[in-house]
This record gives sequence, structure tokens and C-alpha cells, in this order.
Amino acid sequence: MNADERPTLLAIQHVPWEGPHRILDACGALRVHTVKPLAGQSLPPHLEVAGAVVMGGPMNVDEVERFPALAAEREWLAEAVRRELPVLGICLGAQLLARALGAGVRAGEGPEIGFAPVAVSDPADPVLGGLAPSTDVLHWHGDVFDLPKDAQSLASSERTEHQAFRLGKAWGALFHPEADVALVEAWLAVPETIDEAVAALGNEGAHALAERAAEAEPALVERTAPGFETFARFVAANG
Repeated sequence: MNADERPTLLAIQHVPWEGPHRILDACGALRVHTVKPLAGQSLPPHLEVAGAVVMGGPMNVDEVERFPALAAEREWLAEAVRRELPVLGICLGAQLLARALGAGVRAGEGPEIGFAPVAVSDPADPVLGGLAPSTDVLHWHGDVFDLPKDAQSLASSERTEHQAFRLGKAWGALFHPEADVALVEAWLAVPETIDEAVAALGNEGAHALAERAAEAEPALVERTAPGFETFARFVAANG
């Protein structure tokens, strides 16, 4: 099988600094096709892809007047779930997925930024179960979502009731399971993200994020890599 014959994983990217990162380490058997809807790129027909990973961004899911492509993306995700395509949404991607499934998305009590534990309720979940019972992960969000109808809540944090969910072959994670030192250092080089971090954590706390990432990375990589590999196998099997 040559590269052109591999099943296609659609990677939806909203801002330049939030790509799939470590998720791609598990995707060697897939052809990854990146689309940037907010830059005017069109989402492909569902029949042309075997699954999708939907990444983050600072915008709100309902800012459709400012970002009209978000409305089309939500419709695309709703149809993807209906077709039982494997979907993994991260941060904004999880919020878009929840909204596409009819759930509310709203501002949380305040920004949740930095490394803190998530409690994972289903250790048998094939994608996120490796984080059970609790793992320090990277949080970087201001909005939260309600649990979509018929979805299973998979994770929570001290500040957020629903940190992750699953519905069929679709997963949404508000936190960043793909994080490591390299990702945090890259984000801290972006003015928008360092400003958010300083506003939430103070200057000292923001600049301590890389150190916290180094402490969390070994366990986070060990506990998330098998789930990413399982998700990639789901996509490959759908190709």
C-alpha cells in the first residue's frame, strides 16, 4: 500500500499554533489532510475521509458572524457523528462537537489554564481511559459545555463538571491530552497565548508552565499514547 492509498484522517485546524501535535505520532498508517476552515479552506465530503481530529482555538463556538465557517463546521461534525465516523475533538474542537450535538456551550466561571488533575470515570474507555483514575493535564479554556444528549461523561476537574465525553465513535476532551513540553514552549512563544496565561496565572505562574509541562510529560505521554493509537486504528478500520 502506498501513501495515496492510506485512509485519510481530516485534521481541522483553527489557529496556526494549535495542530494535532502528538496525536500525529500514532497516525503513520493514515494520510493526514489538514484543513483550515477559518482561513477559507473547505471541509471535504464525508465520504472522502475515514475520521477527523478537531483542534482548539480562542474563539467561541457561536461566533458565527465573526467566523461564518464555524456554522458549517458544526453541521459537518453533526453529520460525521450520524455517519459514525471516528471523531476526536480537543478544547474548541470538543466544544464544537458538543454544540453540533445540541449541547450548550457557555463561559465558565473563569479561565482554566495550567496543569491540574482530571478525574477519569471510565478506565475502560479506549481513547481516554488510560488517564484514569486521575492525571495532571494541560487546561487552556474559558468556555465549558453541557453533556450532549445520550453522551457518556468521561472526565471532570475541580472547576469543570464535564471535561470529556463520548458518543458512539466521537470523543470530546476540553483539556489537552496531546500536550508536552514542546507544545507548551511553542504556545508561550505566541503573544495571544502568553497574554492569556499571564492574565490567568500572573507573570510568574505563566513562565512556570514549561517547568510544569516537564514534570507532567512522562506520565501524560505514557497514558495518552495508547489512546491515540487506538483512535488511529478506529480511523484506519473505517477507511
